[in-house]
Amino acid sequence: MVTGQPLRVGVLVFDGAEELDVAGPYEVLATWAEISALRPSVVTFSPDGNGVRCAKGLRIVPDHGADDVGQLHVLVHPGGEGTRALAADAGHLAWLRRLRATTPLVTSVCTGARVLAAAGLLAGRPATTSWDAFDDIALIDPSVLLDSEARFVDDGDVVTSAGVSAGIDMALHLVARLDSVATARQVRRALQYDPEPPV
Repeated sequence: MVTGQPLRVGVLVFDGAEELDVAGPYEVLATWAEISALRPSVVTFSPDGNGVRCAKGLRIVPDHGADDVGQLHVLVHPGGEGTRALAADAGHLAWLRRLRATTPLVTSVCTGARVLAAAGLLAGRPATTSWDAFDDIALIDPSVLLDSEARFVDDGDVVTSAGVSAGIDMALHLVARLDSVATARQVRRALQYDPEPPV
């Protein structure tokens, strides 16, 4: 991604965001920022700049609010129970559409796709989400081309991922796409991300 200025990634946080939807991609992208010659900036922000309480109770104090986060090259919109309220919040949806107009790459983790769909950003496009949210998105926008098998779907300027842990895979894909496969492998090794679940 050639922009003429350092890459800036914003991870949105909000009340009811799923913890790993936030922390998984953030860990990948922040590790990328530490090792990459591109030196991307990775920040968190909430709608009003105040702290948030995530779905399982984790509290996060963001770096910025939506009004002062500045220009982003990549938005990461997590999922979680809080997306139900955001998908019905006309102000949030209008903000998201405005942000989309100036942000080259918009991504979602898990049920973050619910909000993208409600904002009209997935209309007629391939996308994925958590296994238990496909019906929700089909009701919100029947034109979304839902992929129930993919861990993530890259449709150019919009990338969506399946549930929770799939956000880590998506974030590694973003590193490979925006930087290089070799750098993404370095990040994966740094995180010792080699899933071998015992169950």
